[in-house]
Amino acid sequence: MDKVKSVVRSVGNGNIKTFSKVLNILYVLIAILFVLDSLTKFEIKNQFLKSFVYMGLLIGAPLILIGNLFIFKRKYQKLLALFFPVMTIIFILIVGPLKILFSSSAWDTQTILYQNRNLSFNRIEYQMQDVGSFGYNCRTVEVLYITRFFMIVDAVPNDIDKNVKWAKVNKDINQLNLR
Repeated sequence: MDKVKSVVRSVGNGNIKTFSKVLNILYVLIAILFVLDSLTKFEIKNQFLKSFVYMGLLIGAPLILIGNLFIFKRKYQKLLALFFPVMTIIFILIVGPLKILFSSSAWDTQTILYQNRNLSFNRIEYQMQDVGSFGYNCRTVEVLYITRFFMIVDAVPNDIDKNVKWAKVNKDINQLNLR
């Protein structure tokens, strides 16, 4: 019984606030990755990380809102802590949770068409995205890999065949295992 009382005392109000702040920081990082992935040329390549970010945004907003509502006591802290989750929930309702859910699939390389002669991590690829029962999205893009988890995607240049910095590769990768 004494051990239970000591655990309850150690979880006290200070530790809950610290835990809440850590969760808020994690949620802000998830939101930043979501915004970068959906609105810029920066994309998440790893399927697990991309699903974690998109699901974390959908599930985390109401949970963080409820947690911040009950944990923070001062009016200024509460308003500040509630602003970001409320704005995220409004964004999710405007865009639609299903649209966000269906865009949580990462792009997979099917074929490397060209490779930069100087930078091996800069390629032109044919990529496909599995969108469940809706089939597949396809695109041909210039990809600059930052890490295995992140890449920067840009449009393919028009003069690709005439440019000396690109070597034609036509290497079949087939990450979706379609054949």
